[in-house]
Formats: sequence, C-alpha cells, structure tokens
Amino acid sequence: MRLLILLAVIFGFAHPAAADAPSHLKSLEQQLRYLEAANPGNVGIAALDLSSGDMVSIHGDEPFPMASTVKVAIAAQYLAQVEFGRRSLDQQIGGKPARRHLEAMIIKSDNLSTDIILRDLGGPKKVHEWLADNHVKGVRVDRTIARLLSDRRDLWDRRDSSTPKAMVNLLQRLDSGTLLRPTSRSYLLGLMARCTTGKNRMRALLPHGTPVEHKTGTLNGLTTDVGFITLPDGRRLAIALFARNGTNRPGVLAAAARKIYDGFVNVFALPFGNRAPVILR
Repeated sequence: MRLLILLAVIFGFAHPAAADAPSHLKSLEQQLRYLEAANPGNVGIAALDLSSGDMVSIHGDEPFPMASTVKVAIAAQYLAQVEFGRRSLDQQIGGKPARRHLEAMIIKSDNLSTDIILRDLGGPKKVHEWLADNHVKGVRVDRTIARLLSDRRDLWDRRDSSTPKAMVNLLQRLDSGTLLRPTSRSYLLGLMARCTTGKNRMRALLPHGTPVEHKTGTLNGLTTDVGFITLPDGRRLAIALFARNGTNRPGVLAAAARKIYDGFVNVFALPFGNRAPVILR
C-alpha cells in the first residue's frame, strides 16, 4: 500500500491536494506527502503563515495524542489567570513559586510541575473548559500527566488529543494576543524558546540561528513537536508536527520542518499576484 502511495505521489495521480492548501503551496504539500509515503507510520502536519494565513496540512483534521505539547495550553491558562489577578507567578505552589513550575514544565518538560500547576487550576476539565470558552476547538484535555502515563497506552485514543490544524489555531491565537496579553505572550514564548528537549526534531535541520519557540511531546510510539519558526524575512510560522508509530519519528519531524521552512521561504520568490492567501478560521 505504501508503495502505491509513493508511486502515486511521484507521478501525481493520487492524493488530491487538501482544500486549504493554496496553489503556491501545492509543491510543498506534495513533498510532505512524499515524506509520509517514504516512511512507515502515521504523520499529522500543519503549518500556518501567521502573516498571510497561508496553510498547508497533512492529515490536518485527524486527532493525535498531544503528549507533553498539552503543557502549552496549561501554561497559557495559568498566565491568563495571572492577567485577571486570580493567581500570581510568585505565589507558592508545591513548595516553590509558580514561575519555577512553569519554567520546568515548558523548558524541561517536567511532569510533576505540570500536574502541580494543573491541580492548582482545578484539573484537566478546567483547562478544557477554558479552551472551549475561548473557541479553541479540536484540542482535548482530559487527564493529568500522571494519569495519562499510567493508563493503558492507545495512540488512537481521542482523550488528550489535538488535530494538527487545531494546534496551529491555538498557537496562532496565542501569538496574536487573542488569548494572552503581550506581556504574558512574550513570557510564554520566551520559555518555549528555551526548550531543551527534542533537539533532534523541529530544530534539527533548520539553518543555524533560526529562531524557534517550541514544545515537544513523547510517548511510546509517538513523537510530537509544536511551536513557531521565524523565517529570514521576519515572517513567522506556527507548526504542529505529530508522528505515530513507525521508525525514526524524530527524523521525519525534522525533515518535515525543513521542507516547511524551505517551502514558505520559496513562496515569496513568486510575484505577489501568483499568491492567494488563505485565512485560517
């Protein structure tokens, strides 16, 4: 089956382009489909130009486990609570200031700190409700990290999942200031820029010095990475990368990130009249 898919992609007679991929990103979409076909497993990809609204996706509406990428949503809700004066970055939670837990959960992906923050917020249901109240659809928060890790593993479980397009929508709304004020946005992106996990994923094949703010996630059989890439001309991309089953999942995500980087850089070599921006809704 994968051989048929690979041949179809090469000769261009299968996998019609996704409706949300504008014509100038069809080549990038085809390259991403080729990458998927050439590797075992299941991938989900979405990449959004935050300036133009141009987007390309592969299995963009298919739910994937978020694993630790859910920590972006948890941190965002805590910061929103800080903005409303209901919580403080300096308040003591679990024996140390809340800001230390936020740093640990985003920079080092510390699970204990995540669950301490999550418990203080009122549990997964409260985060899920906050996302729903803010019209973030397609992202589910159902369990604590401890519970997620202790439950029987099912990589097709819709609990604690997100579609790639829903994740870039969440990232877009964080970046645009519709979910967080500028100070909180800058604080969260600053933590994501210092992420020390998953160096062999989104960052691995990008040109040296490319600004990246991201958060990784890992489960047995699952590798994820979501965040922002800044292009040489200052445009920013929101990217969600998920790889389920198969082998060399980090390598697949790294290759996808580089293809996305090159594809969006090359788009602006085209005359503006050849581009038709698509706005993500």
